[in-house]
This record gives sequence, structure tokens and C-alpha cells, in this order.
Amino acid sequence: MDDFLTAMALVLVIEGGLYALFPQGMRRMMAQMQEVPESRLRVMGLVGAVLGVAGVWLLRG
Repeated sequence: MDDFLTAMALVLVIEGGLYALFPQGMRRMMAQMQEVPESRLRVMGLVGAVLGVAGVWLLRG
């Protein structure tokens, strides 16, 4: 459970850093995301999740 909470905290650090360093770029990216089809967002999310699990597996294995 500690590893999970640490991972979630790191996500917040990275995401918060991006918004703090590049607020206009993040705003543009969010506007562009509105035009991406839902099916493509699902596939991108699934690919990201699989890559994340593979990365944890490789690092922890």
C-alpha cells in the first residue's frame, strides 16, 4: 500500500509541475483533447496503463 500511495504522490508531483511550468501549453493540450475521438482516448489510456504495468513489472521483477 505504501508503494501505491508513493506512486500516486509522484503522479501529483509530475502533473502539478507540468501545470506550474507550462500553463499555456497544458491549456492548449486540454483544448486539443476535446477533439480526439473517445475510442482513441480509450486506446491511448489502455496502452499507457499496459506500459505502466510493464514498467513496474520490469523494475520490480
